[in-house]
Amino acid sequence: MTKRFLVTGGAGFIGSAVVRHLIGKTSHHVLVVDKLTYAGNLASLAPVDGNPRYAFERADIADSDRMREIIQRFQPDVIMHLAAESHVDRSIDGPAAFIQTNVVGTFALLQESLRYWRALNGERRDTFRFHHISTDEVFGSLGENGFFHETYPYQPTSPYSASKAASDHFVRAWHHTYGLPIVLTNCSNNYGPYHFPEKLIPLMILNAFEGKPLPVYGKGENVRDWLYVDDHAEALVLVAEKGRVGESYNIGGWNERKNIDVVKAVCALVDELAPNPQIGTRQDLITYVTDRPGHDLRYAIDASKIKRELGWAPAETFESGLRKTVQWYLENRDWWEQVRNGGYRGERLGLMG
Repeated sequence: MTKRFLVTGGAGFIGSAVVRHLIGKTSHHVLVVDKLTYAGNLASLAPVDGNPRYAFERADIADSDRMREIIQRFQPDVIMHLAAESHVDRSIDGPAAFIQTNVVGTFALLQESLRYWRALNGERRDTFRFHHISTDEVFGSLGENGFFHETYPYQPTSPYSASKAASDHFVRAWHHTYGLPIVLTNCSNNYGPYHFPEKLIPLMILNAFEGKPLPVYGKGENVRDWLYVDDHAEALVLVAEKGRVGESYNIGGWNERKNIDVVKAVCALVDELAPNPQIGTRQDLITYVTDRPGHDLRYAIDASKIKRELGWAPAETFESGLRKTVQWYLENRDWWEQVRNGGYRGERLGLMG
């Protein structure tokens, strides 16, 4: 059955992957709503631009009047809410933007979604879903053992994760208090094509390619669970279509790696795929820098619930996904040069001035 998906933050990294999946692999119609801040990039939607099932609106989710008009006009069956400020280091430097978008924006979108849903009738009211996309960072930091599961207590430690935790709580409250039919997902670290180059993997790929220093926080001992973005997009659409109302699902790649091992793997692939005698061995570019404040030691997702209930598991291993990612960046210089020309130059972020 063809549905109408309104995707907030659809020009961002994960959002654009969701949109490319919806247009490329389903019959659904998609309206992207994006404010086009620094991390929003219409070039990431170029593969679907011109498709009659795709449309775009530049708007701020915190603008209630605009959201009301867009929702009423598009008449969505599903609202997938990915719009968020999403970089820990930037949240340390400027937390106000994170409160505005992630908390105030989510509240405004919930209110307008509730208003819209209450006016629906029959099957459309019964099948409507508000899908909130969140992060594993709301759970805080793990020790050496254990995994984040869906009922793990929230212990956010950065302005970013605190703002996302607040938005998660609002979404659940709108379900329990007002009956809004929601599903919620929390994911591990994503990587893949079209990733804004301030994040670890694309920053390391581009710096290694260009022979620039590879800054690694502390000793690189922090552990993350890595999820290929196209696997995540498939999982998100599956939850939106088949997830149980009121439930949350953790989405992870079962790919734990220390940051230093991720960087070394990137170096090896760049050496293989783009050798440069003038630069030499990329691993020699690794530079250890002062750790960021409150850097959580380890995240790891228990993704058994979504596999058990919905049959999803990641298709990519870390090795296969990372190879695809490095190849994509080497083949799509126009994309990342355009991003860098927009003001981000690969500098380190997250230290208070």
